[in-house]
Amino acid sequence: MGERLRSRDMAILATDSTTSPLHNATLEIFDPGESGFDHERLVALIGDRITFVPRYRQRLLTVPGHLSTPVWSDDLRFDLAYHVRRSAIPRPGTLEQLLELVARIVSRPLDRTRPLWEVYFIEGLEDGRVAVLSKSHQILVDGRETVDLGQVLLDVSATPKVMEPDEWEPAPRPTNPGLVADAVRDTLTEPSTLLVNSRVLGQSVARRTLGVRRRLTALAGPLAPLGGPLAVQPPVSESPITPAALSQQRRVTGVRTSLADHRRVREVHGGTVNDVVLATVAGGLRNWLMARDQRIGPQSKVRALVPMSVIDDELEATSLGTQIQGHLVDLPVGEASPVVRLHQVSYSFKAHGETGRAVAANRLAGIAGFAPTTFHALGTRVALDELGTRRFQLTVTNVPGPQFPLYAAGARMVATYPVPPLLPRHALGIGVTSYDGNVYYGVTGDRDAIDDLDIFAQCLRDALDELVDTASDTRPRAPRGRSGPRPANGPATGPADGPGATP
Repeated sequence: MGERLRSRDMAILATDSTTSPLHNATLEIFDPGESGFDHERLVALIGDRITFVPRYRQRLLTVPGHLSTPVWSDDLRFDLAYHVRRSAIPRPGTLEQLLELVARIVSRPLDRTRPLWEVYFIEGLEDGRVAVLSKSHQILVDGRETVDLGQVLLDVSATPKVMEPDEWEPAPRPTNPGLVADAVRDTLTEPSTLLVNSRVLGQSVARRTLGVRRRLTALAGPLAPLGGPLAVQPPVSESPITPAALSQQRRVTGVRTSLADHRRVREVHGGTVNDVVLATVAGGLRNWLMARDQRIGPQSKVRALVPMSVIDDELEATSLGTQIQGHLVDLPVGEASPVVRLHQVSYSFKAHGETGRAVAANRLAGIAGFAPTTFHALGTRVALDELGTRRFQLTVTNVPGPQFPLYAAGARMVATYPVPPLLPRHALGIGVTSYDGNVYYGVTGDRDAIDDLDIFAQCLRDALDELVDTASDTRPRAPRGRSGPRPANGPATGPADGPGATP
């Protein structure tokens, strides 16, 4: 029998819904150059590297009667061509057009009858560039048995590594009687398995019932009696980023900034590059909320969960050698001074840095492959774990990547944007990745709750500009480029950056 889905992953699977599909995504842009990088070469590349992530060829099998959690089993009809798809935008496609396509793709849930991932090769970008959008379900990437597929696809050289031929053959599918027998045995040896499965199943049924009730209410309209069984409670949230409910559609935007700008701010004002990133997010939120005429007082804050890497000295060591812990930080959106906002953010992370377990950015950036794709998924996993016990309005994952170019089948990766999922009742999610001298902010928003995500992106740029202005009196500024999406800065990679690495 295949490995049984862990109770933690089962709880994540139960939280997954059409309005909160829990898949992490990454958008990478490549310059093919003379490499000939195209859809066929991407299929071949994934075919060569998928052996390193065997979970990507497995699907979930439900135990009859839900006697236990589902099991992972090799997909007998595994079809790489189904998972690696080809798409395009009208030439010459802009970044905005690309992100609109990305938003539509990430809005769609994954097919649970197949391995829970998809990759899209997107053509038509300006300057002859192409993009690769990867999308993996949260339960697929646990940092132990499975890292994200994107971590194993990129090379440090334009000459791809030569791999041994993959002679994979799917193992036979377990029979239903076999699944039942194994479930009974596991229940007898681990009674907690049945308890967890029953609780998760009950939560799933309750969520479906609530969804039916909402649809019936919408159909009944004025015919539904006030306060009757079909009535839906009005939203109780006062914040645009925590609405009462999410839609099934998303918006996605990206902001590219310079790592040199982040480092300059750190050098002048202290702290870490991670502090500068979060101060930028705080300033961006402040400017955006004010543009929406939201009431903001001097003490107004947005509580964010920031997953942080710590040295793993326990038995549950991940294959990446670290553990991820959630750190709550109150982003001071009511503070008018960008420097004071930065110092307040830095102070909130002081205790974490003094534990001695904080992981320096250069350690994470030095992990083999392109680890940010995996760490963003682990950060989301931590946020989901914290969702039921700690109150927060926003998740910000910030992962340092390598500060040198990487290649896919000879094509150079010139940009990378994380596309984080939205947690239930969270209309905004922010991921940050540094790579090759840039820091890329990837922002996901609910399409109905946030119709001005492009304005929020501009507010992020303006917030970083404010910080750089405070640090530029005596030092020359790095060129900023045009007003559109710019090269992003990544978290610092040297030890002086301190514990600024957050997955």
